[in-house]
Amino acid sequence: MSERRRLLRLLGLHGYRQNERRFRERTGALRKALRGRVELVALSAPHPVPGGDGDSDDDPRGWWFSGPGTFEAQEEAAAPAGLEESLAAVAAALAERGPFDGLLGFSQGAALAAMVCALQARGDPRFPVAFAVLVAGFASCAPAHSHFYQQPIALPTLHVVGDADAVITPRLSYELAQHFVEPVVLTHPGGHFVPAAAPQKKAYLDFLDRFCPAQGQADLPQASAVC
Repeated sequence: MSERRRLLRLLGLHGYRQNERRFRERTGALRKALRGRVELVALSAPHPVPGGDGDSDDDPRGWWFSGPGTFEAQEEAAAPAGLEESLAAVAAALAERGPFDGLLGFSQGAALAAMVCALQARGDPRFPVAFAVLVAGFASCAPAHSHFYQQPIALPTLHVVGDADAVITPRLSYELAQHFVEPVVLTHPGGHFVPAAAPQKKAYLDFLDRFCPAQGQADLPQASAVC
């Protein structure tokens, strides 16, 4: 690049039944908290979720399905569908809308981001990211996805866990963190959302500062941005 970029750029991966627009709405407080430090670019999942109703987000989307047009985080799906298309969509976004420095995933999007981290750590050139922030993440229970977790994932990650999260319970998020080498874990007292109050803002910035050359970390592998 001919000039140095000021912001870290994150590709945002939304939760199940969300989409790019809804994810931007639900991360408004976080984007405000990180203004001047981070640019968040959201991506819609490639798969429409069938059977939406009046309580659903407009155009609900999913990254993969554990059953025919359905998804349950703890289901040991015998035939999960749609993951390869979603990995291809993430790879295309990184190539066409990048460069990006890291990922920010929420719920099913965090689970997908963890899989991307695993592939990146193995040297997959489609996913040139240096770190990930995983909010309400979990490891897929589908046997077909077990290969993502067979070895420790050597990519820096911040795992955000809601103590009162009844959708993705803290146990699931802690279990995902254990698949990473030296994960950083941030807990908050709330439920299933992306927190952005003052204590969480400080934790986000402390983690993200590791990837800013001003902090002496300019030569981290795959880190393409500067602050």
